[in-house]
Amino acid sequence: MIVLGLTGSIGMGKSTAAKMFAEAGVPVHDSDEAVHRLYAGEAAALVEAAFPGTVRDGVVDRAVLAGQVLGKPEALKKLEGIIHPLVRADADAFLARHRAAGAPLAVLDIPLLFETGGRDRVDKVVVVSAPADIQRERVLSRPGMTEEKFASILSRQVPDAEKRSRADFVIDTGGELSETRRALHEVVAALAGEKL
Repeated sequence: MIVLGLTGSIGMGKSTAAKMFAEAGVPVHDSDEAVHRLYAGEAAALVEAAFPGTVRDGVVDRAVLAGQVLGKPEALKKLEGIIHPLVRADADAFLARHRAAGAPLAVLDIPLLFETGGRDRVDKVVVVSAPADIQRERVLSRPGMTEEKFASILSRQVPDAEKRSRADFVIDTGGELSETRRALHEVVAALAGEKL
């Protein structure tokens, strides 16, 4: 089974690409979705112990947690030390299930693939990318997003140009959805060809 890492900077269309891979019949592990599940499950008590007052009714309150970690590198590192191993174990179990089922290809949707050393976990990397003005427009249209938050997030991410240079495949998400879908299907076909 080929493990394809899907990544891209904030606002580059990663979630859309993940949905398109799933629609194409490729199993996709979504790290963000895994974090949501973990925040409502096994991670809640661990997060509460590290960041008191962040859990409500057994679920991590993301807004309260953000207030305790954003702009605080040590706190963020502490949170990542709790969450990253749990997400990785969840992804490993996902891969084991699909490998056992005989899937030829599986996608790990990892927002910070390069930033967290995730390259060694995948066989190939696809980066989604769009022009900076489109990225900015997408991100700033999100509820609660500010220029400051956007700048803070970007400062912690490997620059888009570097991600593209390190990728095996780059999908431009700045145009029509049909163009993105066609490029994505070309990646799937290219990887299917490697299996033959």
